[in-house]
Amino acid sequence: MTTAPAPRPRRALLRAAILPAGLAASLVLVPLPAANAAPTAANAATNAANAAAPAGPTEAGPLRIHDIQGTTRISPQAGKPVTGVPGVVTGVRAYGSAKGFWMQDPNPDADPATSEGIFVYTGGNPTVKAGDSVLVSGKVTEYYPNFAGGSQSVTELTGPAVTVLSSGNPLPAPVVVDTRNIPGTYVPPAPEGGSIDALPLDPEKYALDFYESLEGMLVQVKDVRVIQATDKYNELWVAADRQDQRSKRGGVLYESYAEPNVGRLMVQQQAAVTPQQPFPVANVGDVLTGTTTGPLDYNQFGGYTLVAGTLGTLQDNHLQREVTAKAADRELAIATYNVENLAPGNPDAKFAELAQGIVTNLRSPDIVALEEIQDNNGAKNDGTVDASQTVAKFIAAIKAAGGPAYDWRSIDPQDGKDGGEPGGNIRQVFLFNPQRVSFTDIPGGAASAVDVAGSGATTALTASPGRIAPTDDAWTNSRKPLVGQFSFRGKKVFVIANHFNSKGGDQGIDSRFQAPTRSSEVQRVKQATIEQAFVAKLLAADKEARVVSLGDFNDYQFSPALAALTKDGVLRDLVNELPETEQYSYVYQGNSQVLDHILVSPEVGYAKYDVVHINAEFAQQASDHDPQVVRIKP
Repeated sequence: MTTAPAPRPRRALLRAAILPAGLAASLVLVPLPAANAAPTAANAATNAANAAAPAGPTEAGPLRIHDIQGTTRISPQAGKPVTGVPGVVTGVRAYGSAKGFWMQDPNPDADPATSEGIFVYTGGNPTVKAGDSVLVSGKVTEYYPNFAGGSQSVTELTGPAVTVLSSGNPLPAPVVVDTRNIPGTYVPPAPEGGSIDALPLDPEKYALDFYESLEGMLVQVKDVRVIQATDKYNELWVAADRQDQRSKRGGVLYESYAEPNVGRLMVQQQAAVTPQQPFPVANVGDVLTGTTTGPLDYNQFGGYTLVAGTLGTLQDNHLQREVTAKAADRELAIATYNVENLAPGNPDAKFAELAQGIVTNLRSPDIVALEEIQDNNGAKNDGTVDASQTVAKFIAAIKAAGGPAYDWRSIDPQDGKDGGEPGGNIRQVFLFNPQRVSFTDIPGGAASAVDVAGSGATTALTASPGRIAPTDDAWTNSRKPLVGQFSFRGKKVFVIANHFNSKGGDQGIDSRFQAPTRSSEVQRVKQATIEQAFVAKLLAADKEARVVSLGDFNDYQFSPALAALTKDGVLRDLVNELPETEQYSYVYQGNSQVLDHILVSPEVGYAKYDVVHINAEFAQQASDHDPQVVRIKP
């Protein structure tokens, strides 16, 4: 749970704040009934249900939807009342708290920058249905799902008065979104740190402008590949553009800040999920065959989102969980695994599934660095910091799965000082197989910062386990690196288990501010700089020191933090030695990306490295991260 700023409410359905943000495609022209037509008998019940609402308009006003949407992200009518806006209802959202409906003008203008669709926020259950021809009066509002976080806005009509003129009208033809019309450049340039809100939309040049020009309109994707599995909120992501860089297993790779993938779309459905109306349970690489159609919305957790009225048929492509190669007798296997807030109160099934991953998929590594081990009562915030019950339960689960009887070492954090879920006191833990490797215990690590003693063959840690500069401001509200000294076949190996600070507070790649601010990056660079200096000191004492630094660094292989960590060649990042299509350990907003790393010092020349894909691409996950393992010969 590392790239998302915080645990999330039901996405796109909770209203946060309303603050004072369109392409006319070749659509089938559907004439609206005469503006002053009387409601038909078939709509009498609907209009009766609206009796408590403000009286609906009886004739069309001077403005159409494209006049309201305008040619920038912000409506030229923002904050103003409008009357008698005509449209055909194209979709209804009657669950959650963001209730309302989308409507679209079937008679578009000739400007590709002006959307013909808009969301009408009713607050309560809408009394309209798809195909209703309506007149709507209300206030034009720019709704920012996450204003402080840099989200773009959604132009809406709020406090609506609605008149249904007729029902059963054909819907405007959806705009087919695919490689032919999605621009290859993601976002327009803006002054450094500046907002793109006021920039004229150029939907033929920039992908974000293209999507904005379709805000609220019916769009459609055909035969699209799933690039992020169905989540617990009943959402998935698809690749509308086939030109984005594909991963080996069907996702799309996030390769640089400069070139975000342009074709990622979140897919939700309009109807509440029930046994009668299920949402497809898909893994990465599966395909939604046929057409998926619905209005284009925007939310803070996914950006532009197709809210499907009709969903394609799921084609299961049977993605398999990977199993790494078995280590040879003379190879030391070292792994890292973020186990996502593991606590004793978690279901036994989670322990069993994580344990199976260690034993079967990772082949029972000699050393495993775990991240996000919670204390003995999990998120209960009562001062407990001891995690011995959590670790013991996990070790027992591993043994029950056929694995070794691991021993372990860790250092308890100070209560509430290491970030993560409040009360959970997450920390890193070393598991090790005492039949294969021994841990060198050196007291003092809980009381002070670890340092380097001796030189050459006598080089050692001053504490094992120890923590690197735990009182430095770089580690405020963040996990401190845990370092341990091990011995394998008579050779010393120094292992550093990491969990750098999260990306919480960063602006998204779809932010209205471009380039988006990555505020959390500052702290990770400081953390990386401190750890690089510690490794450099180890290598200054013994240039042949074998150092393995691994864990959840919460940053990309091309990031400033990883550049700081690998400065002067003290460590090399093994993910860069994988084929490009295999460089990912996490999937977020449709991007397959690197957050977890294993780095080694120059003396570790032989290093067989593997990201073992068993979680991030699957709807059923034991964790949101994929584990990694390296086999070295000290």
